[in-house]
Amino acid sequence: MEGAGYRDNDVLLHWAPIEEAGDSTQILFSRKDTSGGDPCTSEEEPTFDPGYEPDWAVISTVRPRPQDSEPPRGAEPSSPRGSWAFSVSLGELKSIRRSKPGLSWAYLVLVTQAGGSLPALHFHRGGTRALLRVLSRYLLLASSPQDSRLYLVFPHDSSALCSSFHHLQLFDQDSSNVVSRFLQDPYSTTFSSFSRVTNFFRGALQPHPEGATSDHPPGPDDEPEPGFEVISCVELGPRPAVERASPVTEEEWASHVGPEGRLQRVPELRARMFSGGLSPCLRREAWKFLLGYLSWEGSAEEHKAHVRKKTDEYFRMKLQWKSVSPEQERRNSLLHGYRSLIERDVSRTDRSNKFYEGPENPGLSLLNDILLTYCMYHFDLGYVQGMSDLLSPILYVIQNEVDAFWCFCGFMELVHGNFEESQETMKRQLGQLLLLLRVLDPPLCDFLDSQDSGSLCFCFRWLLIWFKREFPFPDVLRLWEVLWTGLPGPNLHLLVACAILDMERDTLMLSGFGSNEILKHINELTMKLSVEDVLTRAEVLYRQLMACAELPHNVQEVLGLVPPAEPHSPSPPVSPLPLSPTRAPPAPPLPSDTAPQPDSSLEILPEEEEEEGTNS
Repeated sequence: MEGAGYRDNDVLLHWAPIEEAGDSTQILFSRKDTSGGDPCTSEEEPTFDPGYEPDWAVISTVRPRPQDSEPPRGAEPSSPRGSWAFSVSLGELKSIRRSKPGLSWAYLVLVTQAGGSLPALHFHRGGTRALLRVLSRYLLLASSPQDSRLYLVFPHDSSALCSSFHHLQLFDQDSSNVVSRFLQDPYSTTFSSFSRVTNFFRGALQPHPEGATSDHPPGPDDEPEPGFEVISCVELGPRPAVERASPVTEEEWASHVGPEGRLQRVPELRARMFSGGLSPCLRREAWKFLLGYLSWEGSAEEHKAHVRKKTDEYFRMKLQWKSVSPEQERRNSLLHGYRSLIERDVSRTDRSNKFYEGPENPGLSLLNDILLTYCMYHFDLGYVQGMSDLLSPILYVIQNEVDAFWCFCGFMELVHGNFEESQETMKRQLGQLLLLLRVLDPPLCDFLDSQDSGSLCFCFRWLLIWFKREFPFPDVLRLWEVLWTGLPGPNLHLLVACAILDMERDTLMLSGFGSNEILKHINELTMKLSVEDVLTRAEVLYRQLMACAELPHNVQEVLGLVPPAEPHSPSPPVSPLPLSPTRAPPAPPLPSDTAPQPDSSLEILPEEEEEEGTNS
């Protein structure tokens, strides 16, 4: 059997029949070496022991395709051993049909996107189930409940669902104000803006007649299949025990400050911040590092010089809008629109917090000025409703206009895609959340699907503003500083969402909730969640996934274990570092922060109804 070629990041399936001489059939899975060096052996595939010698083997050797050769298109002969040998990119597959039970030997028929069938794969000594199990690591195999022999094939990468969302046109005529309405009333907005999502998924998973190699052609009496069960073949082990640590104290922080004010043992310090958060008295300084405003490697003098430079830069940008006269602004509809939207949002942002209460509160003026200056800093994005929710806790902690602005810019580097008009980043994150939940809790996903809630769009606000309105204000501070550590990976906020759903699964599934009740229940969780319990559960879910030996490649992408096939949203200001799964259990968390905090029974004031767009 000749070595396998590759095309981009495709995985190629190579098949060569058994020859009379007795050598066994060979199947090779190959993919492009992304390291940029010489081709080498890829990660080792798991060994399956079905109790007999299968007619195929997985060989993880990558050999480079000659530069002048064209990439394979569909099925092409790849071996001189016979006319039945072929190779095919898994991305070209559309469906797989198994043989009927009771035959002398089993076989599989692969159907390509072009509608043609490849030569049947005959397994004289068994092995079809093991092969399907391996294929499920690279593909999503959807089995029809009405025809157990038919599997539809979907790309097994995190961008596939995002691509599917693209065709939904969720934000068509209502795109201008969907974020605004979601922030105000996610319950009713879910119905008005996302009622088509579940129907789309159901339609997308129904087989097309040309994709099925059934024994009879489709007729007018054939009923469309209602849906499919996604086969992930992921067996998760038991959930580990995890305990949160106590917050990092001033003394502990000081022990990491070395000569010239440089921080030492930064990975250890970040791991501690992940496991316990920060004491309130440390946040004003530590958040500047977490949000990329100050360098972890810089000295105290270098930080002072950096702050002076950034202060000048900030006031130059602020002067740009400050110097615009009222007459000029009348001819600048964009600036006028930003100013009006910011003033309206600022006037009702966290007004029950003592830092922002009162009609002439200076904190409101600082919120207004920072957000308008950000419009000068990021012309393309400008101001979008929801940004004031992200700035408010930062300004509350930093209490300095310039420093708060640059920390806010660091936060926006993480989440600016959430506010883009296309909403592609939000669609992708909802797809990734669905993927994680499907692996972690298939029964819960099946239940949500059965109640027309499987799209998880009731989680939209969670992801948009990072749970800002789901937790009391002090808990938001703790949650964000843990997420900003970048540990244990770049998408811990998705595991936080999974943790909340996991904590509510029994209530959802055992109460007989329909779609209306599910949405209502999720919306009523606001201000009733414990951040320490949620963070503990999120870390438990992460460690459970990490212990899985056969974690699908697209799940590994979401967890940051392998690089994504395509660039997505910006990475955190600091690189993710792995946590040691064998670290000693930390001390139990303190019952509460020791410094005075805003009222922990904070209630978000009801928002007024609006019709503005996400961008003015």
